[in-house]
Formats: sequence, structure tokens, C-alpha cells
Amino acid sequence: MRRSVAVFIVSLLAVSAWWHSDLVAQAASTPTPASSVGPRAVCVTTCRAWRPVDTWAPKPAPAYLTSFVPFPAAPSIVAYAGWFRTTDTDLALYLGYEGPGVTSLPRGPESVPASGLSRLLATFNSGFYEKDGAAGFYVNHTLYYPMIRGLATVVRYTNGTVDVAPWTGGARPGANVVMARQNLKMLVYSSRKTGLAANNAAWGLTLHGVAAVWRSALGVDTNGNLIYAAAPDVTSAQMAQVMVDLHAVRAMQLDINPEWPILVTYGASGARGPTLDVPNPNQVATRFLGVTTKDFFAIFVSRRPGEPQPW
Repeated sequence: MRRSVAVFIVSLLAVSAWWHSDLVAQAASTPTPASSVGPRAVCVTTCRAWRPVDTWAPKPAPAYLTSFVPFPAAPSIVAYAGWFRTTDTDLALYLGYEGPGVTSLPRGPESVPASGLSRLLATFNSGFYEKDGAAGFYVNHTLYYPMIRGLATVVRYTNGTVDVAPWTGGARPGANVVMARQNLKMLVYSSRKTGLAANNAAWGLTLHGVAAVWRSALGVDTNGNLIYAAAPDVTSAQMAQVMVDLHAVRAMQLDINPEWPILVTYGASGARGPTLDVPNPNQVATRFLGVTTKDFFAIFVSRRPGEPQPW
């Protein structure tokens, strides 16, 4: 009996040590080329380093940016990307006054709420209007549109983790879900482009019907950190390749066409010094600081895992 208890205690300590070391590794994630627990340099013809932003936030820096030419044969196409450490940040979702669609439910602030400005790290676009592509939408304990099995979904859980994966649950998220937003099918799965990525017609109506337009996507790396990217003049398959180049293990397409892709980071607490990090001429850096048309994502400095988002 004593031997069994001793073996159990040793096993328990080993599991505890592994769990602790895993959390430490995630918390220490930095975007160095040799790192296996952070955003690696993007290598196409050459390697592009990531640079830290939001340096006013608690250390280590929670957000990084990079840009690179994903297709050497098309040097005019530049992809822009942001990486956000999940252990130090909260991913939030907000409705706009028209999107995700018509609903009688309370729509919330329709902008970054004043209560979150001191912790605001970044904002970026979401997915399609519900009328343009049926999809689930859940935030602030409210189900605006039911979840659809099999659709690509970004989820934040009460344990503080996030994921981008096909939805396998029911129409309403469980009690362990803080936020969930769906948009189309998976673009990248198991670090590879999905077969559907090659079918441009499956990824939304494009401006003037052309195949290559502004596109954006959201994914997670091997440690569950978030990767956002946008690029002009790309097809669905090319956008999937951008996410693969950025070392996303799973990714979903967000919005497309020139009107929507946007990524903003902030140079100081209080949402001061906003910078348009995706140079889309159709956007302004202050877009989400006032009431906006369409739903969007925001990233805040985290105070505790799974906390409610500012509302």
C-alpha cells in the first residue's frame, strides 16, 4: 500500500511539473526564428523577423507584427500579420450597429467600451454579415445566432485558452465558452491548406467578381497563440498559404474585399497612438473607437484567465 501511494505521489508531481513547465513555456513565447513556442520568423525567399508592439503593456511584450512577400513571383503582394500571446491577453468580440445582422437582442457598445480602453492592445475585423453567410455568434452570455456544426469557429474558453477549429458542439455553446464566432469552413487544418481552399467560389462574393481581392484570416499556432493576417490581391488558396507560412496549425477566413480588412495596435494605454498596421486605404486607425457598422474583435491585456470581456 505504501509503495502504491508513493508511486501515485511521484506520478502526480511529475504531471504537475510538466503542466507548470508548459505554462512557463507559453508565457515565455517570443517570436525568435529558433523558438518552438512562439511565432517563428516567416521564411519564403528570406526570413522576416517579428517586432514587438504595445510595448507599454506588462512584459513580456504580448503582441508582435510582421510583413512579408509571400509569393516571389508577385513582389507587389505584401502580407501583414499580428501575433498575440494568449496567456497574456483576452480576445473579445463586439457587434456593430448593422452586423452581424438584424436582431432584437441588446447590441452592446458597438465600439470598444470605455471600460476597456486602458487595456486595449489591438482591434481587427471579424467575418461576414450573417445574411451573407449563416454562422453562429455568441458573446456576453448571449446567443445572437445559433452555432452550426462543422463551421470554422474562433472560441475563447473560461480557462483562458482560445482556439480556431471546426465546431463540434450544439446550437448553443456550453458553460465553458466565453465567446464564439463562426465564418465559413476551415481554411487551414493540421498546418496545411484544406482542400476547399482551392475553390475560390466557396469563400464569398468578391468585388467585381474577381478572384484576387483583399482577404483576412485568423488562426492559432501550435501553442494556441493567435495569428491574424491580411493581404491584398490574393485568392482563397493564396490566403491559406499565407497562414501556413505564418505557422498557423488551424485557420479560418475572416472578411474579404477592400472595405473590411483592418488591424490596429495602440502606442499607449487608453487607446492612444492608434496605428493602422494593415495599410488598407479604405480604413482609418480610429475606426473601432466610435460606433462602427460591423462586428469586430479586440484584444486586451488579461487580468485573469477567462474573465468577462469589457462591455
